[in-house]
Amino acid sequence: MRIATFNLEDFGGARTGAPDLESRLAVLRPQLERLRADVVCLQEVNTVKAGGERRALALERLIEGTWYAGHRLVLGTGPTRRRPADIHNLAVLTRLPVRAVEDIRHDLVAPPRWCPATADPPLEVPQDLSWDRPIQHLTLDLPDGRPLALFNLHLRAPLAAPIPGQKTGPFRWKTVSGWAEGFFEAAIKRAGQALELRLAVERVFDARPDALIAVCGDFNADDHDTALRLACAGEDDTGTGALATRVLTPVARSLPVDRRFTVLHHGRPLMLDHILASRGLLGHLTHVAIHNEMLDDELIAYRRIERSPASLHAPIVAEFSFP
Repeated sequence: MRIATFNLEDFGGARTGAPDLESRLAVLRPQLERLRADVVCLQEVNTVKAGGERRALALERLIEGTWYAGHRLVLGTGPTRRRPADIHNLAVLTRLPVRAVEDIRHDLVAPPRWCPATADPPLEVPQDLSWDRPIQHLTLDLPDGRPLALFNLHLRAPLAAPIPGQKTGPFRWKTVSGWAEGFFEAAIKRAGQALELRLAVERVFDARPDALIAVCGDFNADDHDTALRLACAGEDDTGTGALATRVLTPVARSLPVDRRFTVLHHGRPLMLDHILASRGLLGHLTHVAIHNEMLDDELIAYRRIERSPASLHAPIVAEFSFP
């Protein structure tokens, strides 16, 4: 069984200035085919209105005639959890039977409240620091009948959140103080949703101490960053061996250090996309690969390549063997 995760990066929809769909299909389809995944978690899937509902028509086109044509598509919802958002949804393609689906957003962790000190004009009441999108949680049936708890997520990027009256452009700030507070708010959102993920994982472990769990997605965090530490709950953090069975482990740690990156940023290789496995699932791990051979540096690509059809995230795939 193969599980993969891939941030398609702003894929689909009809956004001004985006590369045309045909050029994106030509680049992304071979990447998906190469994964040959039984389950693939996708991030940044855009939708359009079709027949009174929002559908991921570009994703449906992407998988036509491929290995994934017979997979079931489970599309996540937006912040309201009533329907998919227009941009940056989560999606899962699976050939395994789906037993249950839920989207998690502020079910286990209330949004932190914060009154920005640098807002101009000042705000009189605190504001909710809500997560950008829900976490997908699917329960899948493995061939041997055991359940697999699958989580798909996309945490907040380390880009400063907007502060009222503190920006002069999309990426330009009036003051260092305003930028610093915006960066702080983004970090709180990322860590807060990582906490909610961990609490959701704990519910699974409470029900099944030997649970098979896979957490996939774009964490916007490197190994040992706060969000990863919250999700993994390593023994060196909890300080007790009694909780060792609840540790989640990034499968990419089995690769040489020079291969562990899914993003290039200003010449720095970063491991921002992850597959985490519970001990029960990790015991079946046989192979891990990150398809980063053709990855462009995201800062150079944004400035030098007009309407690049590629994703600036590399997909990661893990193979598990079950008797």
